[in-house]
Amino acid sequence: MKDILLFYLPGCPHCKLALRLQEELLAEHPEWRDIPFQKVDESREPALADAYDYYYVPTYYVDGRKVHEGHAERADVEKVFRLAVED
Repeated sequence: MKDILLFYLPGCPHCKLALRLQEELLAEHPEWRDIPFQKVDESREPALADAYDYYYVPTYYVDGRKVHEGHAERADVEKVFRLAVED
């Protein structure tokens, strides 16, 4: 299983949607709840955010590799979780 890292901003409507979609997917796929997942509010952790190469939030990384940046649809968030569990 790979780690997921999400950079977000609390007031961002795209981030709120991504987080809501994530909750829906975790309810449908309880096996995904064991995936190591870290949410980083970029406004509270600017040094960590600056260490990564991205321009828009939400931005997902799987094992340090950027896999999605910007507005996320359900399929995008699902892809992130599927990448985290594939061998």
